Amino acid sequence: MPRFPHASRTVSAMPSGVFSKVAHRIAAIETERYPLHVGDTYLEPATGCHLSDFSAESYPLVHTYAPPRGHPALLDAISHHHGVESGRIIVTAGATGGLGAIACTQVDPGEEVLILSPFWPLIRGIVQLHHGTPVEVPTLGLEDEERVVDALEARCTDRTVALYVNTPNNPTGRVMSASMVSAIAAFARRHDLWIWSDEVYRGIVFAEDGAVVAEAAPERTMSVFSVSKTYGMAGNRVGYAIGPDADAMASLRKATVHHFYSATTAAQLAAASVLRSGSDWLDRAVDRYRAAGFAAADRLGVARPQGGTFLFVDVQQALDERGAVGFLEDCIDRGLILAPGSSCGRDYPNHIRLCFTSAPPDVVARGVEVLAQLLGR
Repeated sequence: MPRFPHASRTVSAMPSGVFSKVAHRIAAIETERYPLHVGDTYLEPATGCHLSDFSAESYPLVHTYAPPRGHPALLDAISHHHGVESGRIIVTAGATGGLGAIACTQVDPGEEVLILSPFWPLIRGIVQLHHGTPVEVPTLGLEDEERVVDALEARCTDRTVALYVNTPNNPTGRVMSASMVSAIAAFARRHDLWIWSDEVYRGIVFAEDGAVVAEAAPERTMSVFSVSKTYGMAGNRVGYAIGPDADAMASLRKATVHHFYSATTAAQLAAASVLRSGSDWLDRAVDRYRAAGFAAADRLGVARPQGGTFLFVDVQQALDERGAVGFLEDCIDRGLILAPGSSCGRDYPNHIRLCFTSAPPDVVARGVEVLAQLLGR
């Protein structure tokens, strides 16, 4: 039992952090830093959408709680932006808070969630934190839907209750095709599963838009969005969930109220503003992201990203007996900070994740050059 001074077994079993093994080296960097490890943007939010634009003088209630389901202005903006009724929307403390609340709502202790891998690093811990069992389903290199569904079928049990999907994908930059989404939706129906659709990068696509999971399985999909990635507001911590009906959202609201009650009022007002007026900003941002992502991929000799803000690079050829940690240390010694591929799935110990939007393009290019040299490319 986790009596004083111990933490729960669930938390104790979780890793301390992605960078805990190399944090001391990162702190010791004295040369120029190339911080390509965290998914963020160097761009400031759109004009008129900064938190400083929402003062108490102009918005007298800005320092009070917003309604738990979301500020009316933001609910209205989301409803208009996505073309869904307000009753299917709940504003969350970032997409992270939204997925945590969904896990709390839909997973009982010991139940399993299938996670298409590689994946956003925090989803595995979110499932564990809510006493579920994350089941990783490696899909890298599986280009056709039949092989992906076979992989899902092989890991599905009578304890499986949900399936996590992320497109455009963090970390691979791949965008799911309509046929892939349809096959996954059919699989979920056969096994009576919820689908958790992580769509925080839906607005950052470089070619044709991918299929929308909720359109393939509207009756069972919980879609999660964020203004963090799409509009450069990561520090505001505002996201939102869209569910199939009011009943599903009523259950989710119980969890969000007890997790975080409500997202920050000023940040919600900023999010409402950017959803209504930020399309030009986003178009320009996507153009810059595309250029940076394509340039990085070309220099490293890997496939260009289809969307999102990451490259997922196999560095096995450059590893020695120290493994990936040693390689990351060599990168850090030259100012380059990357995320280990193992944080995106246990099947990827020889990969690294690189964010090409977390610093200005010239800084990213210099960091990519360091990586290319270490890889001998």
